[in-house]
Amino acid sequence: MIEMTSRQFEIIESAGKILTHSGLSGLTTKKLANEMGFSEAALYRHFKGKEDILVAMLSYLAQDMETRFRAIDSQLSGVALLRAIFDTQLDFFKAHPHFVVVVFADSLMEESDRINQHIHKIMQVKRKHLLPSIIQAQETGFCTTVIDAEEIVHIIMGSFRLRMYKWRLSNFQGDLRKIGNQQIETLLQILKTA
Repeated sequence: MIEMTSRQFEIIESAGKILTHSGLSGLTTKKLANEMGFSEAALYRHFKGKEDILVAMLSYLAQDMETRFRAIDSQLSGVALLRAIFDTQLDFFKAHPHFVVVVFADSLMEESDRINQHIHKIMQVKRKHLLPSIIQAQETGFCTTVIDAEEIVHIIMGSFRLRMYKWRLSNFQGDLRKIGNQQIETLLQILKTA
């Protein structure tokens, strides 16, 4: 579990805002220190550098997702669980759009193996919670068994990634919850047994 001070959280929030407006290349420790209103030396008391800030953002997101998904897992199952997972993700990204930039930036994957490991961890958290809901939907006859449950998870995750990417390109315009709910309902119709 990541332990983060309130100041470190403020720093990753500010880093996220810079990423949103300036992209990965625009996130520098100098720019971030200016945004926070203190020196670069003060920033280095909280993080060793840009990579540590990005890793902290990704770690925070993975931990937050795990907590949110685990709470849903204990209450719902099958298709209801799948819808709830989508809803909590849509609500989170609507409230924190800068995390969209971090998670869905292809250029971030070119930064380091350490960052890639943390992106992979986020994908594992999603998979861990999506797969049982798909398997249960297949077992109850709601969802097709022609497509392997693991492949359905990939389809859902890829579809969600594309939705977030399009929302980012639109400068976060539109009702994300409405658009996202339409997407999950479309996916469910495609995957539904005849």
